[in-house]
Amino acid sequence: MRTLEDLSQEDVDELYRRIGRNVKALRELNGLTQLDLSYAMNLKSPGLISQSELYLDKQHFNIKHLYQIAHILECDITDFFKVD
Repeated sequence: MRTLEDLSQEDVDELYRRIGRNVKALRELNGLTQLDLSYAMNLKSPGLISQSELYLDKQHFNIKHLYQIAHILECDITDFFKVD
């Protein structure tokens, strides 16, 4: 059995970066801008989308965000976790 000591912060950071890249790719595939997606999520600005796609200042999507984005983009939430 693995322990949490086997999981580094770099591993977690890379997961958030992968999710951000996948959200961006699927958003662009659907022809949406960051602003379009933020409005569809009832956000007032695209800041969350922009920062989370880049994992800027360790800003990342939470599970509710991913669930909403999957619904908007008509994809499976697991698509955000796939390796490039």
